Amino acid sequence: MELYLGVDIGGTKTAVLIAEAEAEDDVRIRDRVEFPTRDFADPDAAIARVVELAHDLCERNATSDESVCGVGVSCGGPLDSRSGMILSPPNLPGWDDVPVVAMIESALSLPTRLMNDADAGALAEYHYGAGRGTRNMIFVTFGTGFGAGLILDGRLYEGSSNAAGEIGHVRLDSWGPVGYGKRGSVEGFCSGGGIAQTAVTLVTERLQRGEPAGALERDVSTGTVSARSVFTAAAAGDEIAREIVEVTSLQLGRVLAILVDLLNPELIVLGGIFARAEAQIRPVMERTLAAEAIAGSLASCRVVAAELGEQIGDYAAICAAMERRT
Repeated sequence: MELYLGVDIGGTKTAVLIAEAEAEDDVRIRDRVEFPTRDFADPDAAIARVVELAHDLCERNATSDESVCGVGVSCGGPLDSRSGMILSPPNLPGWDDVPVVAMIESALSLPTRLMNDADAGALAEYHYGAGRGTRNMIFVTFGTGFGAGLILDGRLYEGSSNAAGEIGHVRLDSWGPVGYGKRGSVEGFCSGGGIAQTAVTLVTERLQRGEPAGALERDVSTGTVSARSVFTAAAAGDEIAREIVEVTSLQLGRVLAILVDLLNPELIVLGGIFARAEAQIRPVMERTLAAEAIAGSLASCRVVAAELGEQIGDYAAICAAMERRT
């Protein structure tokens, strides 16, 4: 029995976990803990908390005949997995040139590997989720950020500088919410923060015209509006929320059409918001895909929700620890 530690660093929360592996395709999460990433003023303090929790997990879960073989860190880009550096991700303010691998290796004396969360998520779904049995698959993060992990001809493709799949940076329109530092980008339209920005814009416009702003007015006024509150209001029939969901779904369909036309995958796996709100998003997304994508390429491609659901970040970090590279 081999044990691995995983660290899933997100803009909202960071999870630390321990998993057991009987074989490469037989992995089970044994224990996990998490904390709000932004509870810590700087990355040094956050990594110190990661190390503290890792020690606790090992003490609770490692037996005398088991050994912890390594640590995997999954984090949104940009980053450099070769040097083990996190390079100023937009969803982690203040995390500038953080040598996360060196910090964890020094504290735990364990080999540590850093991977882009979309790449690690792609490996997780490829080996343990919806992508099993495929050769050409794309995994899309659709939550705090938006990025793509690419499995091409049965291998993870990371690009020459670990930046392959950063589709969130592509501009879809000259207007719209800001994501990845660019107005009207994929991440602007299709991320939790971007959806909240769209809600603020539409609600504010209604109020300035002296019109009722519906169920989202209170959340916007208190600064608590989120993708979750938008989709909840839309499900209850709120007009503005349904408009936001339609815009998000249309733009998601447009970017998926780009991926279909460019890479001709057999499967696209969508995580995060899509996995939680598929019934609301899929109709407009599919109509847009049908209108935008090359028909032959689309006919050979399925679009599904991530099978690992809320556990995908855990399995992604463990894939990084196990150096799963297909």
